[in-house]
Amino acid sequence: MATGIWLLLIGLFLLRRIMKRDFNWRDMPFVGTFPVLFYKMRRIHDACVEVLETFHGTYLLNGPWFANLDILVTADPANVHFVMSENFANFPKGDEFRKIFDVLGDGIFNSDGEMWRRQRKQARALIAHDRFRKFLVETNRRKMAEGLIPVIERAAADGTVLDLQDIFQRFTFDTTCIFITGFDPGCLTLDLPEVPFSSAMDDAEEAIFMRHVLPEFVWKIERFLGIGHEEKLRRARATLDAAVQGYIDMKRDEISRKVSGETPAVDLLTAYIDEGESITNERDDKFLRDSILNLMIAGRDTTSSALTWFTWLVSTHPEVRRKIRGELNSLPPAEQTDDGWRYFTAEELSSLVYLHASLCESLRLYPPVPFQHKSPAKAVVLPSGHTAHPKTKVLFSVYAMGRMDYVWGKDSKEYKPERWIINSGERGTIKYEPSYKFMAFNAGPRTCLGREVAFTQLKSLAAAIVYNYDVATVEGHDVTPNVSVILYMKHGFKVKLSKRWRTAS
Repeated sequence: MATGIWLLLIGLFLLRRIMKRDFNWRDMPFVGTFPVLFYKMRRIHDACVEVLETFHGTYLLNGPWFANLDILVTADPANVHFVMSENFANFPKGDEFRKIFDVLGDGIFNSDGEMWRRQRKQARALIAHDRFRKFLVETNRRKMAEGLIPVIERAAADGTVLDLQDIFQRFTFDTTCIFITGFDPGCLTLDLPEVPFSSAMDDAEEAIFMRHVLPEFVWKIERFLGIGHEEKLRRARATLDAAVQGYIDMKRDEISRKVSGETPAVDLLTAYIDEGESITNERDDKFLRDSILNLMIAGRDTTSSALTWFTWLVSTHPEVRRKIRGELNSLPPAEQTDDGWRYFTAEELSSLVYLHASLCESLRLYPPVPFQHKSPAKAVVLPSGHTAHPKTKVLFSVYAMGRMDYVWGKDSKEYKPERWIINSGERGTIKYEPSYKFMAFNAGPRTCLGREVAFTQLKSLAAAIVYNYDVATVEGHDVTPNVSVILYMKHGFKVKLSKRWRTAS
């Protein structure tokens, strides 16, 4: 009876707040700020900007008293540096993180300690190898020629609407799969086939996000009953597992049939298997599965997200587009393809300061991973003065950090590549920003190993699109961030493309 009265009072309290349009970030009896969090969920990223601007960069979200769901949200670079570097050992991924991201198994994103160090060392050695770098460049160029160009050329010629976010996802899924497994799934073709693996990734990422904001007992009940996001995650995991195991089986078969003296494949899966042992000192398919899935998500999602937001920003900022094209035009003349396309090599693009600055500025405003969370092993006081306990989630809003005036200046919400350039020469040089302030590639010992690989791919596609095409967002199209662990456009990126010139007939 008493519980019913309390629930009625809470319900009336919330209704009164909503009707008064006073539903703001304040504690409420019994349920803390939990209802406010859900009320603002559809625009959670911008809501974080608003609350962190109000509370000087850090705010404690009190969860329901029975749920152990207190979340310390911060965009303070000092807090980030303290957690990710100075107190790194006290903020492991831990059991809570592994429960939320259990679909990733024991891969590099979930692991701690010696397991993490050995995986990171192994991945670094493979990615840094010259043969892999060449393989990366050749794969990008081939996929552009055989996949991207035909799709975009047809859309431009026909004047049809194209979801450029979907195209970028298909491109990076195909190339990432080739880098990691050596096999091309063929997602970017003229018929744009259904991609169950890619859809499963999207469903898994949405479910993982909901696990961050729901009490554990709620999403475990969903999992037990087979409903909601947990049921979508179960189906997604089955799809991911089957696909990855298929690649492992094909690779083992390919290796077994390899002729003695034949040049070995360059992909990461071949390298892992050819070493003859995994991190656990045995040829373990589970280790291979976890490694592949972690790397697939890192390569496919982050790069396609970055390309999507960059292309939109440049298309809506004509002056930025003009400067990028001017920089590209300054390169020595190169032979174009028969259809009028001009490719740009990694060597050519490596010297372009304004293109690099434009990408960094896009990543600042629209980081592919918009938030991260950590929990301390032992209670600790952060530089902001807030205490984090082992039951507290310390959540970095990377999206909000890029929009904090006290971090980036009064123009923090503007797209200004010039903020990244030091004018010390004819073209200037790129201004260094510490990773705890610019977290697009993580920070501290867990800084992304694939940063240079990502920039190589981003620059090649960004330059090709900006130089060869005009991109116009379809009138009335809603460009809104989604609610997931990867920052995509909620409704896709619907555009019309027009080629900047026509070849002579």
